[in-house]
Order: sequence, then structure tokens, then C-alpha cells
Amino acid sequence: MKQSIRVRPAAVAVAALLMLGAGGCTWVHMAPGASSVRVAASEPTGCEKRGEVEVSVKHSIAFIDRNQLRVREELETLARNEAPGIGADTVFPLEPPARGSQRFGAWRCGG
Repeated sequence: MKQSIRVRPAAVAVAALLMLGAGGCTWVHMAPGASSVRVAASEPTGCEKRGEVEVSVKHSIAFIDRNQLRVREELETLARNEAPGIGADTVFPLEPPARGSQRFGAWRCGG
């Protein structure tokens, strides 16, 4: 005996709205000490390069792309979270975000 599953259009619409709403949520929080790390608008000069960090977040949920501004903000927050651990106070993106990942350079520019 063959059974069929009926999917109600209203249920599909509600599920899609929930996934789209989740695409705008921010799941990354600032770590202690990271709030003093700045994101430079251009590659720092006259600073000591401390290294590079590569960070990543979910860029899509169930084949639905998340808000790209939120993804970019979360990547910056993750880079800022990593900076104090390598003695850096400034980060600068070395490349644009790609599929939820991004590389940042980390520098010590302050005293």
C-alpha cells in the first residue's frame, strides 16, 4: 500500500518565513577584550603585524542565504575576538568574505 504525504502550502510558507527570519539573526557575540580591537578601513602602516586569522560562520541555512551584512558583521566580530589572543589591537580584512569565510590580518598599533 502506497502512502502519500501531503504538504500544506501554509506550513511551507511558515517554515520559509522562519528560515528567512533566522537568516538575520546574529549568533556571534563579542568576547572579553575584543571591544577594544578596531577594524581598520585600510591596511595599517607603522604597526607591528602579529599574524593572520581566518574566521567562518554559517552563510546559509537550508539552502537559503543569510543576510550578507549580518554575515560580514559576524566575521568581523570573530576576527576581533581572535585578535587579543595574538597580541593585536587592529584587524583588517585581507580578502572579501566568500561562502561564510574570511581572512584578516592582525596588527598591534597601540602602545
